[in-house]
Amino acid sequence: MPGAVARIRPAAPADIDDLLGLIRALAVYERLEHELDLEPTRMVDAMFGRRPFVEGLVAVVDDDDAPNAGKTVGCALCFKSFSTFLTRPGLYLEDLFVLPDYRGRGIGLALLRAVCAQAAARGYGRVEWSVLDWNAPAIAFYRRLGAVHHPEWQRFRLEGASLEQVAAQMDAPGG
Repeated sequence: MPGAVARIRPAAPADIDDLLGLIRALAVYERLEHELDLEPTRMVDAMFGRRPFVEGLVAVVDDDDAPNAGKTVGCALCFKSFSTFLTRPGLYLEDLFVLPDYRGRGIGLALLRAVCAQAAARGYGRVEWSVLDWNAPAIAFYRRLGAVHHPEWQRFRLEGASLEQVAAQMDAPGG
């Protein structure tokens, strides 16, 4: 496999099973598989439905002589964001993942470059993402590229019962 080369291309509906497999592998790597609720139909709708809001790129082994030619080995999934400070849209990179056996070959860099090229071609102001604080290899990779860490910003999330509870208070006084 040392010579295996990956081609980056837009994800297609036929890639959904491979994408879900990569998302599952990412969750295992991040020790978050307990949070998975993968549903192929929802993913197809999110990416290719009437109003898609997620777009993706896949990295596919492109070396005909490689034993795994045609195998999807990585992905980048992102969605449009907006910066009120820049008054321009951006891309939020939700997932960037390369299977462990294919790391160190420039595939992650190629995926990130493709996302950045999309943002630049569209006139977007930024590409942003989050990384787990213990993921030293990813942090080092992003820093080598010149990405700036913003420790003053802390991410918050409402989900599940908390989300439902806050939403249910919409018509309450002060809501």
